[in-house]
Amino acid sequence: MTHVLSRLRVVWTVYYLHLKQVAVDAFVIFTVVVQPLIVALLAIYMLRNTEGFQAIYVIVGSAMTGLWSGTLFFSSFNIEFERWTGNLENIVGSPTHLATVIIGKTLANTTMSVSSMLFSYPLAALFFGFRLTIAYPFLFAVSLLLTVLALISMGLVIAPFMSVNVGANVWANALEFPMYIVGGFLFPVALLPAWTTPISYALSPYWAARALHATSSGGAPVSDVYVSWGLLVGFSVAYWFVSAWLFRALLRRAREEATLGLQ
Repeated sequence: MTHVLSRLRVVWTVYYLHLKQVAVDAFVIFTVVVQPLIVALLAIYMLRNTEGFQAIYVIVGSAMTGLWSGTLFFSSFNIEFERWTGNLENIVGSPTHLATVIIGKTLANTTMSVSSMLFSYPLAALFFGFRLTIAYPFLFAVSLLLTVLALISMGLVIAPFMSVNVGANVWANALEFPMYIVGGFLFPVALLPAWTTPISYALSPYWAARALHATSSGGAPVSDVYVSWGLLVGFSVAYWFVSAWLFRALLRRAREEATLGLQ
């Protein structure tokens, strides 16, 4: 019990300190606030006069772009930043496990990413005069919580993966916009070629977007929402196991090759 409490204290300390850092970082603010808002405004402007248009669908989709971009970029550089600043060796050599520190940083990054929804909703409503209502508020809140958990778990996979594979972080930019498409953030994946459907099904952001769209727009039966919830939980558990293996691989390679602080 004492060991668990000590790890929780570390997570909270890292979360608090890192949140203060990212909250004033211009790149972070642009990624999770400005960029999703631009996506929302452009999409609403282009689609507002089309048949069957729902502003809440676009707003939720644009917020998902902020959640994904934040998860991808911030997780990609969680460990790399400590390496660049020369702190990685000290963290690994301390009694606290590296994964515990990264969990705190990932929680802070996700907190900032969720703020994209808080800004997109009122500003889009203000600019275009739409009345944004959520069909199932309670189900939407649960879907958002499971989405956050799934993205945190996914971030814990991305962070060690980018560090284990030298040069892999250069692909972060390339992975951002394809997820917008195959994740079904702004339009249904049914509009895509059939061969892309299995790719969407294998990604937790797709099921997150599906649950959030269904509970906000009300365009799908509740049973579909429950399926999405179950898959989000399943993906989250799977990501935790994969991330644990990747962290062990990262530390094992560091001990064998003594390259922890090298790019």
